Amino acid sequence: MICEHCKQRHANVMVTQVHNGQKVERHYCEVCATQFHPFQFEVSEEPTSLQQLISNWFNFVPTTAKKENATASASSPKACPSCGFSYRQFLKQGKFGCGQCYVTFSEQLPQLLERLQAGTQHVGYVEEAPSNEKIEQQISELRASMQQAISEERFEDAASIRDEIRGLENKINKEGEGDA
Repeated sequence: MICEHCKQRHANVMVTQVHNGQKVERHYCEVCATQFHPFQFEVSEEPTSLQQLISNWFNFVPTTAKKENATASASSPKACPSCGFSYRQFLKQGKFGCGQCYVTFSEQLPQLLERLQAGTQHVGYVEEAPSNEKIEQQISELRASMQQAISEERFEDAASIRDEIRGLENKINKEGEGDA
């Protein structure tokens, strides 16, 4: 593939950007990529791990000054007391050695997570409990299917539907007792 900008050299850098929900891919040669792409990069022949790419993009391990590294390591524990895992090893491998590592490196994790995602607080999916009206509607549908099973002489199916109806009715009764 030829560079989209100079149309002379072989394109070996692909830049993917998302604008207004649309994914746009551009293919540049090394020369044009260094001129137009905001990230600085090095082209190497050896493969790079995903953890290394992420740590390079977000500057997880600062290389600007030895003084910053000294103050950061002095204020933070050097290794997990349980497994001996260091924070630097975590950044390199992308995972902790044990559960105690989360406690040991708890001061560094919030700023790391803020760089990777929208925030540090988990706001996961919470399934809503079905309302009594929905359960009653489900019961009426089950009763109709139970009657259908009886008329077709599928008595085992009718019995399992009956048990399901009883379970839903018990659920409604328990919720009604809790509200009172």
